[in-house]
Amino acid sequence: MSRKTASGVTIPEDLVLVGHVTGAYGIHGWVRIRPYSADADALLHAKTWWLDKPEFRDVEVMQAKTHGGDTVARLMGVADRNAAEALKGATVQISRRHFPVLDNDEYYWVDLIGLSVDNLQGEALGQVIDLMDNGAHPILRVAPPTGPEEKPVPEMLIPFVDQFVKTVDLADKKITVDWGRDY
Repeated sequence: MSRKTASGVTIPEDLVLVGHVTGAYGIHGWVRIRPYSADADALLHAKTWWLDKPEFRDVEVMQAKTHGGDTVARLMGVADRNAAEALKGATVQISRRHFPVLDNDEYYWVDLIGLSVDNLQGEALGQVIDLMDNGAHPILRVAPPTGPEEKPVPEMLIPFVDQFVKTVDLADKKITVDWGRDY
């Protein structure tokens, strides 16, 4: 079921949060966006972004490029620095259909969140609740399965590298790892 904005525009159901506006860039209405991934391809290639400030709406991207670790963009209707500064704090969402196609064995982090994690022994280790990047490689944050345990079990941090991650099955929503319960 799709939602509509106050102006009657249909909001895509496959929107993914990809970054937020950190402020203006220059004096001609460009905005600076902090992407939530190291690779900002989706931001650079999508022609329509959805911003939640001042109201949830779609915005046409006139031009976008990488600048340092951020993305800077010129958006339709944002004519000067004051208009760009007014968007500071707005979240940026993009329709999933605008994401670049990945090679085999490449995954968007958003696709891994929520997958169950089992080890090679068939033990359920939990569910991916987030990923983080330590500079060398991503790390899966796995929340343990809930059960009748009396004491809470801490989350597991599993490096997302071939040595430990054996299979990722998006269709079955499952990751198999070479990882013990007691690591």
